[in-house]
Amino acid sequence: MDDFEFWMMDESLLFHLKFKIQNTKSPLPIPGLTRGRFLHHAPAMSRFADKIAVVTGGGRGIGQEIARALAAEGAKVAVVSRSAASCGQAAAEINADFPGTATAYAVDVADHAAVQALAQQIGDELGAVNILVNNAGVTRDGLLMRMKEEDWDTVLDTNLKGAFNTVKAFMRVLMKAQDPRIINIASVIGLIGNAGQTNYSASKAGLIGFTKAVARELAGRGVTCNAVAPGFITTDMTAGLPQAVRDAVLTKIPLGNFGETGDIAAMVAFLASPAARYITGQVIAVDGGMTM
Repeated sequence: MDDFEFWMMDESLLFHLKFKIQNTKSPLPIPGLTRGRFLHHAPAMSRFADKIAVVTGGGRGIGQEIARALAAEGAKVAVVSRSAASCGQAAAEINADFPGTATAYAVDVADHAAVQALAQQIGDELGAVNILVNNAGVTRDGLLMRMKEEDWDTVLDTNLKGAFNTVKAFMRVLMKAQDPRIINIASVIGLIGNAGQTNYSASKAGLIGFTKAVARELAGRGVTCNAVAPGFITTDMTAGLPQAVRDAVLTKIPLGNFGETGDIAAMVAFLASPAARYITGQVIAVDGGMTM
């Protein structure tokens, strides 16, 4: 079996490859790969002044960078993660650069009652939410023939039901908000599938369908709902990828380079901004041309 059969082309790829790398003899760093970062000072424009944003899966990687991007332009951001340590650290790092903009909330988005309580808490502490970013996601990879039911359920519960839970919890507030936005982080794997990831592929394809249906249901109230589908994105965990893996992935990307977390955050920030008021129900691949 080819060692690279189960590649994931968004941030989740890193979990799978990290396991494989730890069992190789070539943990070579990749020179020049740095994480995409927004500037550590406030930009001239503040598109999200007086806006309240919720970012799930905000404790690391893409989610943290999205939270940072929104905070950098004036938003008060609820950084949500299942781990109190990760969301707490992420919020602290954001506040170090943009004081008072980030608040950590440790919640499992797969828990419907907990998410309902979260919505109430955020409303009481931060105010009415304008922007909801569903980024929380997990992987439990394996061939369908050997996949356990719990692995299927865990991925679908977090990646798909988690978005259902948050939209249900915040939708009434969003329907009354100014410039209300829902942005779901899907994946190119939800568009093209991937061997060894039937659960992850199904969850992300389901999230795309959910995005389109929500967009139709809430359009009359002025709420836009879009999805961003990342391709292969550089994060801290890619620093140990062997050169052979890097080269093989790059052959699948027409632009010939990996994306940065900042590329995803920039797209999310645009979709969350007033400039995107007439865009809804769309799936935008940020993948270097992989799926074109």
